[in-house]
Amino acid sequence: MAVLDHDFIDPESGKAIPYGVYDVINNEGWVSVGDVADTSAFAVETIRRWWEEMGRIRFPDATKLLITADAGGSNGYRIRAWKVELAKLAVDTGLEITVIHYPSGTSKWNKIEHRMFSFISMNWRGRPLTSYRTIVELISATTPETGLTIRAELDTEFYPKGVVVTDKELKALPLTRHEWHGDWNYTLRPTPIAQSTSR
Repeated sequence: MAVLDHDFIDPESGKAIPYGVYDVINNEGWVSVGDVADTSAFAVETIRRWWEEMGRIRFPDATKLLITADAGGSNGYRIRAWKVELAKLAVDTGLEITVIHYPSGTSKWNKIEHRMFSFISMNWRGRPLTSYRTIVELISATTPETGLTIRAELDTEFYPKGVVVTDKELKALPLTRHEWHGDWNYTLRPTPIAQSTSR
């Protein structure tokens, strides 16, 4: 019997897309499993769910959130939609969100890779990923000797691909680039985004 051990794509099952958040202080993780596409909206919704379900409980007095992210993918430093979605999250949570991107080719240094996703991969190695329920349960059952705990949830929302953000929309974001590599390092303030009007 032929089975797939990662993203599975067939007309009946679809595709499984895991996106995660790793709390380095408490050695805890959250993984959302999507079924549409790895978009910026999906990525930021995962961060939002982590914050609502775990983060704000762990850090009730927090006013700032630091995110380390890879250089590419749905949370890449060139992706405008990523910044727009983070700006919305900053407003909704009241958090000042700072993002620090790892340079291209260095994602292996990101702690989420070797402290969380590596253990998830080991836990489901050789097991048929035949359904979303199986994937979510295997992720949640990842409990290595390091003390890592993970919560996982299926996200069935639809996140369209190919969202276009104009230069004007990008410029309107409450985003401050840092002096050192401002493309890779920036902060979004919890300031409502000005809406453009026309006559």
